[in-house]
Amino acid sequence: MDLTAGTEQTKRNRAKKNILWFGIISLTMSFAGLTSAYVVSKERPDWISTFEMPQAFFISLALIVASSITIFFAVRAIKKQQNPLGMFLLVATFLMGVLFVVFQFVGFSEIVEGGYNFTGPTSSITTSFIYLVVLLHVAHVVAGLIALLVVIYNHYKLKYENGKTLGVELAATFWHFVDFVWIYLFLFLYFVK
Repeated sequence: MDLTAGTEQTKRNRAKKNILWFGIISLTMSFAGLTSAYVVSKERPDWISTFEMPQAFFISLALIVASSITIFFAVRAIKKQQNPLGMFLLVATFLMGVLFVVFQFVGFSEIVEGGYNFTGPTSSITTSFIYLVVLLHVAHVVAGLIALLVVIYNHYKLKYENGKTLGVELAATFWHFVDFVWIYLFLFLYFVK
């Protein structure tokens, strides 16, 4: 395939998609590095192998999976010019993303109530890793929420007409990525103790 073929707009769109994928691959490597450090650190004598996942993280998992479904159908509706349905699904995705972040912090409060802080005498390497990994992921979800706000605004202004849906497609790809990362992190933290 000739990467130089196509109109200038096609080339720009391809470049934007490639930049997003480069970023996703870089972020994937970061999370892989952190979870590798977690695996290595669990050999320490002060590692807590009895740590239980906060119940709020289970709710977060359900929310993020549901939000991935709604954004999938939002993109589909927007491509079919079903604008009210697309807007409803985008807003639903955004609200579930906000609730995801809220439940992450509820999960942190459950960890603190269990007697584990991020730092200080009541902290442990186990919970410090969990705080770090989850907070890093939350930061990426917040970036996804900002992207969703931009997409919602642009959709309201009818900027995704006539097949010009690159913006919503890029936001959806990033959103699916952060969803996948949470599923991975949740399963990793649940099973690797």
